[in-house]
Amino acid sequence: MPAHDLQISHLEVLESQAVHVIRETAGTLGRPALLFSGGKDSTVLAHLARRAFWPAPVPFPAVHVDTGHNFPEVIEFRDAFLGRLGMRLITVSLPEMIRAGRLSEPPGTVGRNRLQADALLQAVEEHGFDALLGGARRDEEKARAKERVFSLRDEFGQWEPRDQRAELWSNYNTALVEGHSLRVFPLSNWTEADVWSYVERHDVALPPLYYAHHRTVFARDGMYFADNPFAPPGDGEEPRELRVRFRTVGDMLSTGAIESAATTPAEVLREMAESRLSERGATRADDRFSESAMEERKREGYF
Repeated sequence: MPAHDLQISHLEVLESQAVHVIRETAGTLGRPALLFSGGKDSTVLAHLARRAFWPAPVPFPAVHVDTGHNFPEVIEFRDAFLGRLGMRLITVSLPEMIRAGRLSEPPGTVGRNRLQADALLQAVEEHGFDALLGGARRDEEKARAKERVFSLRDEFGQWEPRDQRAELWSNYNTALVEGHSLRVFPLSNWTEADVWSYVERHDVALPPLYYAHHRTVFARDGMYFADNPFAPPGDGEEPRELRVRFRTVGDMLSTGAIESAATTPAEVLREMAESRLSERGATRADDRFSESAMEERKREGYF
């Protein structure tokens, strides 16, 4: 066989690395779970988990932290996609936890992103998870760039960048003392373009919000937000219909849209090549509070 036929592509290398990390997690940790939001990164991660263990079932559940402000299309996609993969879903519902008194929502609060950390930590303790796999990538944001692939959390679920373990080549230290846990990031070395290229190559299904569609939106702080019942437009924020898509999918109150005509992964990739804004900087209001917003949230226990 000619030597050039043995060469593997950049995406195949990334896929191989991610599959290795997923299998390492399942093989060395006792109770892992996959954090699933229905976004493109966690969807690709779940797709990779299915490939990692096929034809056996994925040996761990998916966990979704539901703020109660999710896009209905994402919830519908979540249930259908995980159903096709045969993965068990554990839903951590913030509205239910608030009603039960397990979470305290300050009066007048609309967004619930700051409550997600506490909800996730309670779920980790309740289910005994010692590792959570997530789709975060180092190219997304400065704090995420500091993460190891296997990122240590202390007994309070908190993250300290200076206490992370060395990772040499593909050797990972998954040993834990009682009460500690790991956050595992198989897509650490991927970029947004890599994710979309993988979606295109493997025809991975995504929520329709990721592609251009007509939606009623209003402008706020330089971003377009979907018209919604939780935080309606204010004075001077006149709703209008635009053709938009979402680069990330999160809480409706903090996830903005961009004007777009891209209806396929290939068109999204071409559109991205012309943009200089990161996906979170362009569309996530919760990361705009300060330069250290994400790091502060991660130290509190946010994924």
